[in-house]
Amino acid sequence: MTFREKLLAAARAHRSWLCVGLDPDPARLPIPDVAAFNRAIIEATAELVCAFKPNLAFYEALGLPGLRALEATLKAVPAGIPVIADAKRGDVGPSAQAYARALFETWGFDAATVNPYGGGDTVEPFLAYRDKGVFVWCRSSNPGAGDFQDLVLSEPSPRVPQATPVPLYVQVARRALEWNSRGNAGLVVGATYPEQLRGLRQLCPTMVFLVPGVGPQGGEVEAAVAAGADQRGELAIISASRQVLYASGGKDFAAAARREAGGLRDRINARREPSPGPAHAGPAPAGPD
Repeated sequence: MTFREKLLAAARAHRSWLCVGLDPDPARLPIPDVAAFNRAIIEATAELVCAFKPNLAFYEALGLPGLRALEATLKAVPAGIPVIADAKRGDVGPSAQAYARALFETWGFDAATVNPYGGGDTVEPFLAYRDKGVFVWCRSSNPGAGDFQDLVLSEPSPRVPQATPVPLYVQVARRALEWNSRGNAGLVVGATYPEQLRGLRQLCPTMVFLVPGVGPQGGEVEAAVAAGADQRGELAIISASRQVLYASGGKDFAAAARREAGGLRDRINARREPSPGPAHAGPAPAGPD
């Protein structure tokens, strides 16, 4: 089963396009054991999500105990739910190959986020894993995203042939379409920029989008769903971390996380358009949309 097939199966079984980010911050945990905390969150929310998404930074920051907690976390996720490594890896040659091998073979993630700054040859080692999802970091949700992503490419060239000037993040999406020959590329697009999200959906109608930034970062759930979902109301993974994980700082943290996740799922479903016509069947078409 490919990542896309696994994602669609989980999303439809749970009636959910919500992804819970497993980003444990020791300063905010109601219990000291990271693995136990994550297991409780997973057990409380598994039937309400389409995916889980650990951000590797939170585990690496804890050293070897953090990596052991990550290992235990992955074992706790039910087999039918895909797990996305929020790693934003990006490097050249053998280093990119090693990063891809680590995430997909050693750790066994179903998908990963990658940084495309080095160009297509740095993303290719990840895309070579045909059954894995590869989310190209395109339009990030942070306030400083525009420092580079909004820079306008105004000089047509053999590598940038468009006649009309476009911002860099649009060119990243265009390149991702070219790289998508196996149908396993997706985009990371922040919920904090709904109009840009809408434009990218029009450009990439059949790609899976990972949409972070709702809640504390300022993204609005309904706007993100309206702009990011495809014509069937699917393929937009709405990711929430802090507002679910830390819905309560007390002993009822798991129950509170479940309530928050359930509320988010309901808000997402209320904004999704009905799914007309036949359902998505299997992998996306190969190549550009």
